[in-house]
Amino acid sequence: MKNITAFDKKTFIEAVILANKELYTYINTNLSSKDYEYTNTIGFGGDNSLKMDLLAENIFIKYLRELGNIYSEECGLLDFKKEYTFIIDPLDGSNNFYSNLPYYGTSVAIQKDGFTVAGFVTNLVSAVLSYRAFDDEVKQISLIDLKELDLKEIKKAKISIFERAYNYPDICEKLNKNSIKFRCLGAVALSLSDAKNYNFVLYAGEIRIFDIEAALYICNDLFIHKTDKFLLISKNKEKFELIKEFIKEK
Repeated sequence: MKNITAFDKKTFIEAVILANKELYTYINTNLSSKDYEYTNTIGFGGDNSLKMDLLAENIFIKYLRELGNIYSEECGLLDFKKEYTFIIDPLDGSNNFYSNLPYYGTSVAIQKDGFTVAGFVTNLVSAVLSYRAFDDEVKQISLIDLKELDLKEIKKAKISIFERAYNYPDICEKLNKNSIKFRCLGAVALSLSDAKNYNFVLYAGEIRIFDIEAALYICNDLFIHKTDKFLLISKNKEKFELIKEFIKEK
């Protein structure tokens, strides 16, 4: 990545990691029933915000505002006249969090001149932050001790992920007829960023930059197909082409 020093790269990466660390620590030490309350605020993404959504967003703003502009699902664009912009979903899988379903996290992409240069997706339940930054390889960090983890990839995938499958029963029927086992997990960035562990991840519906941008950068060495209605990511060329056929007329 040109025009950014090794020191600057480290500063960006550490800021995102520390923001996620603070959020993870809060959830595991200070969470209260009030955090599950809905506010009167309608976020920029169009959803009613939980108090936890806003708390998470404020943590990211605190750590990142000196480094770049903030474009968040909750508050929209905070323009600090910076060269870089952070695209944030401060609580990926809010409904899962609200329902005590243990699959939710965060998503942060960094853009410069409209191009994504880094992506970070965190599983706030497993405390694992996955990221690819400034043309480097994918890495994982534990939010418990901030140590780098050994990457583990499932070589022979058994399942696929179809986010928002409930809106597409005809596609579900095609998957069933082809004996393709799939799950609908409810946290889009998490599912997309882990595509290497599945036969494929298919996301259907409104494609929002907050949901996908970080995961797309993390998975940029996989097969990717994106339209205005679908995003498909897979490491399996055969499955990739098959699912493209299933969705091409939608």
